[in-house]
Order: sequence, then C-alpha cells, then structure tokens
Amino acid sequence: MSLSLSSLDKLFGKRLLQAGRYIMSHKSWMKTVPTENCDILMTFSDQTDDHTLLWLLNHLRLGIPELNIQIRHHKRTRVHAFFVTATYENLLRGAEEMGLRKSVKPEFGGGTRSFSCEEDYIYENIESELCFFTSQERQSIIKYWLDNLRAKNGEVLHNIQFLEGQPIIPELSVRGVIQKVFPLHEQRVLSQLMKSWVQAVCEKQPLDDIHDYFGVKIAMYFAWLGFYTTSMLYPAVIGFVLWILTESDQTSRDICCVVFALFNVVWATLFLERWKRRGAELAYKWGTLDTPNESLEEPRTQFMGVKRCSPITGCEELYYSPWRRRMFRWLVSLPICILCLCFVFLAMLICFELQEFVMGIKEVPRLARFIPKIMLAITVTACDEVYRKIACWLNDMENYRLQSAYEKNLIIKMVLFQFVNSYLSLFYIGFYLRDMERLKEVKSLLRQLKDSVLPYLFPKIQMMVFTIWVIRASFMSKVRLRPPQGVSHLDITCPAPHIFYWPNHRITYRIPI
Repeated sequence: MSLSLSSLDKLFGKRLLQAGRYIMSHKSWMKTVPTENCDILMTFSDQTDDHTLLWLLNHLRLGIPELNIQIRHHKRTRVHAFFVTATYENLLRGAEEMGLRKSVKPEFGGGTRSFSCEEDYIYENIESELCFFTSQERQSIIKYWLDNLRAKNGEVLHNIQFLEGQPIIPELSVRGVIQKVFPLHEQRVLSQLMKSWVQAVCEKQPLDDIHDYFGVKIAMYFAWLGFYTTSMLYPAVIGFVLWILTESDQTSRDICCVVFALFNVVWATLFLERWKRRGAELAYKWGTLDTPNESLEEPRTQFMGVKRCSPITGCEELYYSPWRRRMFRWLVSLPICILCLCFVFLAMLICFELQEFVMGIKEVPRLARFIPKIMLAITVTACDEVYRKIACWLNDMENYRLQSAYEKNLIIKMVLFQFVNSYLSLFYIGFYLRDMERLKEVKSLLRQLKDSVLPYLFPKIQMMVFTIWVIRASFMSKVRLRPPQGVSHLDITCPAPHIFYWPNHRITYRIPI
C-alpha cells in the first residue's frame, strides 16, 4: 500500500493561499487546477511530529474505515495535510447514517425522504455516482464522520488526555495540533455560479444551484435577500409617486405622509405573510420542512458531560447539569460581556475627549483633526473581531447540548457585542450630545473606513507579512523526513511540487499500516 504526497502550496495554510494571488497573475491563479479526489482538507501545524500524524491516521483508519486518506507534505513550510474523501458506496451508507433527505422518483410518490440503502432504487439519479451527491452533501457526510470520531477511555497523545467519548478532531483543533479542517471548492461549479449568479443582470438567482453547492442555510439567506429586495420595489415606487404629487403646502405633505405610512403598514404585513409561504415552499423543496423535534435532535459532537442512564429512555447518554451552565453564564459570561461593553464606552469617551482637545488647539493642522475619529473607527473595527472570538469562546464554555441552542445563544452574544460596539457612539452623539453635524461625520467616517479603507489595506499588510515570511523561509534548510524506529512496511513518496517556484525534490520513507 502506498500513499502519494504532493506539495500543493495553495492548499496549505492561509498564508500560502494568499501568496498565490500575489506571486501569480490573476489569470494564472484562476486557471490553477484544484486537487482531484478530495473533499475535506485537514492541515497540521508545522510543529506536528510523525508520531502525532501516525496516531491520528491510525485512529481514522480504525474508527472510520470508510475514508480514503492521502498524506501530503509541503517542503518549505513543513506543513502536513490529510486529503480526505470516500467511495460512492461508503457515501451511501453515510447518507443513511445521517438521515440525509434525497428526492424520490415520481413513480414512487415524489417529494423527499431520508435515504435508505435497502430502498436505494426509489431515489432520483441513484445510478449516477457523479450526480446523486452534490459536493456539499459529500463534504457534509465526511465532516459528520470526522466530528464523530471519539476517543476511548484513558487515551493519551503527548500531553493531551482524552476523556471517554470525547471528540478527537475538535479537541486537536482547540489544542492547535490541527490548524484547519475545511472543504475544497470545485472550480467548475464556481465558474457556473459566477456566470449565472454573480455576473447575471436582471435575472433570478439560481437558488437550487446555490443550495446544491453551499447548503440550505446559505441558500435560504440569499432567497430571503432576493425576496426582500424585490419587495422593496413597491414602497420605493409608491414613495416616489407620492413625492412627485406632494405640493409645497403643509396640508399636502401631511396627507401624503399619512397615506405612505398606511401603505407601509399594509406592505409590511403582506411581506411577512408572503415570505412565510415562500420560505415554507423552499423548505419543503429542500427537505428541511420536517425538522426533528428537540427531543429527537442529536447532541453536538463538542458537547461534554458525564455518562448516565437516561430516566426517560433508559439508554446511556451524556449529561451536563443545567445549574453549572447557569453559574458559568451569570458568573463568567455576563461579567465578561459587561467589561467588554465598558471598554467600548471608555474608548469612545477617550476618542471624543481627544477630539475636543484637538479642536480646541487652533495651530493644529486640519488633517490632524481627523486622527481621533480615525482612532475610533479603527477601535470599533478591531473590537468586532476580538468580540467575535470572545463570544465563540464563551458559547463553547457554556457547553450547549443541541446545535440549535448553541447557535441561538451565539447569535444573542454576537448581536449584543456588535450592536453596542458599532452603534454606541452614534447613539451617544445623537441622543446625548445632540450634535447632528458630528453624527454625520462619525457615521460617514465609520462607513468609509469599514467599507473602503480596511478592505484596501488588509491585502497590503498581508502581502508585507508574506514577503517577510518568504525571506525568512528562503534561509531555511531543506526538510528531510526521518522514519520512526521500527517502521518498515509502508512507503510514502513526496513527488516534486509544481506550484510557484519551489525546487524539485522527492522523499520516500515508510510508515506502518
């Protein structure tokens, strides 16, 4: 048995992914061919040793025998990666295990139902390996397997001690052993979506293609966005007509205002009812209308708890005491949220005081008067990213059992952080200081910085960091893999890389099966 290693630079890490856009021309980058026969890519830290890779590879092969795994190594960055995929037959078994809903042939009743291997003949396109599963469905099945790879009691990897039933992949990701676990794009499908969706003008969104490629949640979001945009045409047209018909006297303005307000009330009601119907149609079409009840919903793979016998079903289950979650929420999450919001308020006051101080000095250049406002905008933007990580960490520590509860509480935290962080200064100026001129200036500056300046500066900063990294990497010695002791019966070969300018090399060593 032989595993082939190929150093595909653009797939190893965020830095190399960004580097390709700068080293290669835009056309050359768009024409690069992605790795074939791979659905999920798992990259590791450059500090990961051979023992860790072999340990995880052995657990994957024993715990999930349905997977096909290729190990690849990048010479310069010393990054290893697992290229994970599965055969069509194994994907069918995974679809049944997940309860994946697929379309049924019209002669068997039509609609959608959970996939069953025993009755596979009733599903549409079951005969075609290329058409039955979309790339998103294949990746979801493999991701489901990876997330459900659990440790046995007493297993240890270096200084990592796993609990019985603890998910291995999420724990290694938290510890930094695994850098990223992400699906790969299909250039052919992306090109089709580029033509039919991004570049199309005055055409309907290809919602079915978006659903097949990105999944139900993203497709439903863009369905709502398109529906909302189309529905906004009605108040826009009516408002424009009333604006034309409005005369200069106050009575005419009041009448048109009342008419437009009544129209908006009726329009908002009809909009919500029509979207409920449209959303239900799409949910039925995409097989998510009959979502399982909370009592039937599977626990999150990251959910931690102690094993106990369920008082309802009598089966063994993981249990986490609700009072512990409430204690953490009140004693940790709430104080941290209050401290973060106080920091935003304090930073806002400092910027405003600095603005007053600068405005009081007549000799200060005109350009320097914008420095406090720029500092406020940069602080708001930086805090958005920091608060996102804090919200995710707090939500993880609260240890919710169901994915729906996890997402609901994460949304609450994110909305609270981002709303206060982005709009506190505007409310302070508008309702406390009541300075409309400053409100317009700050609002305009915040919008320009977040929408124009930062998207322009970030690639430049990334290019500078990459240049420093390339200079440092050019002085590194060549990577030589050494086989572990006692390993002698599986060859792994690293062929010459072909991306960018890396020198040719080939390394062969053996690992145990």
